[in-house]
Amino acid sequence: MNENAQPAAAAQRPDPGAIARRIADRSAQLGLTEEMLAKNAAMAPGYLRHLIEVGPGFDPGGFVRIAAALHLTRRELLEGRSDAPSGQTGPAPRPVLVHLTEPECWEKLGTHGIGRIALPVRPGPTVFPVNYTIDARTIVYRTNPQGGADPEADTEMSFQADHIDDHLSRGWSVLIVGTAQHIDDPETIQHLAQLPGTEPWPGGGRHLWIRIQPEQITGRRIDTL
Repeated sequence: MNENAQPAAAAQRPDPGAIARRIADRSAQLGLTEEMLAKNAAMAPGYLRHLIEVGPGFDPGGFVRIAAALHLTRRELLEGRSDAPSGQTGPAPRPVLVHLTEPECWEKLGTHGIGRIALPVRPGPTVFPVNYTIDARTIVYRTNPQGGADPEADTEMSFQADHIDDHLSRGWSVLIVGTAQHIDDPETIQHLAQLPGTEPWPGGGRHLWIRIQPEQITGRRIDTL
């Protein structure tokens, strides 16, 4: 018998405490009381409480019904959503907020990635995710002409990117405020097309290149003592 088999199996066993928190959070999100959840899962409230306490190994079929009542798959209930937004684990025991210098901000942004632009349009500000690249300490992205992410020249706008480490409850955020410039010089466009991260994820032509000329750059990092 493999001596490591039992510890490995234990490590893969779903955590009842985490599942209980997931059920409570999802129930609150859907506005379900314990009685309502039990009814939708076709079980008595007392049995629901017992299942949550002992975990899915006691009655796997019961957790399938609980998941369905919460509009989740069984895997999402037991392991959490793989596509959930970052920041699901809560803060670290002793968090500290550190302001980044401008060089540190550029270092965090790297050469390219996914960020968000914010435009001052009516009836209210609009935010779009874009894949960006860095060129000479400016932010560059591609979009469709006259599309939602196509600002007029010299429009004041902002750009933000971040990264969250759910396991360590750490992360950083960088915010750039600047003005928009349309790029139409063929040599510049040829240069930009060769940089990493310039191929738009949504696909399509997206032949318009926008440069954000920074006027202010700030950043923060959440760390632990």
